[in-house]
Amino acid sequence: MLLRSFLTMPRLLRHGPAVGADLPPDEAVLLDERPAPLRDALSAATAGDHGPARELLAATRLGAEWERRSDYVGAFADAAVHSPGWLDAWLADAPEDPDATLVRADLCIRRAWSVRTGARAREVSSDRFRAFFALLEDAVPVLGAAAELNPDDPVPWRIALTHAMGIRAPREVFDAYWEEATARAPHHYGCHAAALQYLCAKWHGSHEEMFDFAEHAAAGALSGSRLHALPLAAAIEYDVAADARGSGQVDRSRITAAVDRALGLSTFYGPGDPEAAGFRNELALVLVLAKRFDEALDVFRAIGTQARSHPWRYFGEPRREFLEFRTGVRMQIAGSTPFFSRPPKSATGNRERTSGGSAVHLLAIASAPPARVATAALMCGVPLRIAPAGGSASYVAPAPDEPSGRRAALVGGEDRLTGAANTFTTGEKWPALVLLRTGDLAGFRLLHKGREVAAHSWDPFAPVADHPSASATADALARVYGLSDPRPLTGLLRSSTAPARHQADLVTALGLPPLPAGFGRHADPLAGVPGTRLLERRGLLSGMRDTLANDPERLLVRSPGAGPPPRPKRWWVVRLLALALFGPAAAHAWWSPGVGTTRSVLFSLLALVFGAQLVAAARERCRG
Repeated sequence: MLLRSFLTMPRLLRHGPAVGADLPPDEAVLLDERPAPLRDALSAATAGDHGPARELLAATRLGAEWERRSDYVGAFADAAVHSPGWLDAWLADAPEDPDATLVRADLCIRRAWSVRTGARAREVSSDRFRAFFALLEDAVPVLGAAAELNPDDPVPWRIALTHAMGIRAPREVFDAYWEEATARAPHHYGCHAAALQYLCAKWHGSHEEMFDFAEHAAAGALSGSRLHALPLAAAIEYDVAADARGSGQVDRSRITAAVDRALGLSTFYGPGDPEAAGFRNELALVLVLAKRFDEALDVFRAIGTQARSHPWRYFGEPRREFLEFRTGVRMQIAGSTPFFSRPPKSATGNRERTSGGSAVHLLAIASAPPARVATAALMCGVPLRIAPAGGSASYVAPAPDEPSGRRAALVGGEDRLTGAANTFTTGEKWPALVLLRTGDLAGFRLLHKGREVAAHSWDPFAPVADHPSASATADALARVYGLSDPRPLTGLLRSSTAPARHQADLVTALGLPPLPAGFGRHADPLAGVPGTRLLERRGLLSGMRDTLANDPERLLVRSPGAGPPPRPKRWWVVRLLALALFGPAAAHAWWSPGVGTTRSVLFSLLALVFGAQLVAAARERCRG
């Protein structure tokens, strides 16, 4: 094992940065990114205006866009779990609106599941189960009303199938619901996915029955239909989500066939297409588990920035797991490529790397002056822009990396700035607060002594942080920044509206410098901040050399577009005297037969070194 690691490391160092360098950078990857019309309607709804939601759902109903309608209804129901006022107002204005009633039906089911939680049945208390079944019972009349108000709509029956699974309905009830769903939309993916869950081994079926159902649906699907990915969903359930294999084994050839079918489906969609993101995220995971790393990397390319919570949530925090799996694939390919060979090219061809989605804004506030931050960050492998923030603090932002089109750092599970902060806070007493904004979301990560000690995000569409977790995060912040009372911080962390404002308020409450005016609005958050300078990306050897130089103002930080600071007179005098000494000494050594070759070469090298330094400095001075 040790020998294998020894042989793999040179390959990783040589090929690692080049493999997957065309992938979107980690900070550009967004989790469960929604299309702009839905995002805008959700923002309006949580602000109390249900008008955009009403118009959006009415359009899906009138246009019979059942797949999109199903997705939109689920998103609005999720938002209403945490902020139901807008839906109550909508129903008060139009109690028989088929769209509002449908959202309410889905909301009833989601409320029940939020009480039960997604834990295994053996881990759910009896009190939670009683509340779960009571809420599902209360949902029955709402489900009936949703189905009656729009008889052609299959989405109420998708919700009814999930309801049947939860109440442990007998097979004849499930079969009746399934007939109603398929009579309205025989190829509706949402209904098939709900039925697949009912038929899986951990609910009311078996692995064999689940795969039979998925393969039959895929066999009858139209070209390009997402139903071709239903066997892949069965493979995820079997390999990742199932409690146990007690209901029988499934031949691995069925999983291989599911993967191959999904690979074929992926070719029907363009790179980064959000419609394909769901099954492509599943496909990437199954390919990794099957150790088909080259194909997995191509699927990650096709996913682009469109990460999804499912299936990565089975392993931990979804976005981080997505990035770590993606980095692991790159490392596997790099480590298996012979040292003097080139990594395999993308099977889908070279593509421009685009971030897509909402812009991602990153900024760190480090509790140390710029020169000290620069010294600590010298070997982090990421170019940074550093600016004085007043007092003994600094602003730090990621800088554009020109070579990134060919090479990319092997940093997974976090954005470039967080990875850099992990490095430059290691061994230091001062912390760094990394701030993020994208779309309607704002958040932070606190790095101290090379590890993450606290993290939080304000998302208007997510549940408000519970008091224990918010208090724990507030205590960590107060401990690091020396605050005596963490209670105001807890209040800020438990707020859900106006994420950007709460983020700025937190920075103020911690006693840190205010956020730059451009943060969250401009690509360069430090534009216009006086004293902003660039810390260039360095390799291992150049980083070690500059660290030993111990001159951050001269070697580490350069002003963007400007030359290096002028050298002191002493620097010129020392090198001119050295050149005046070693130049004649070298000439004398070569012409004098009594001086050995070693001394002659040594004197010559010293003269060349000092001469080259003087020439380079003179050229820099002329360019300045």
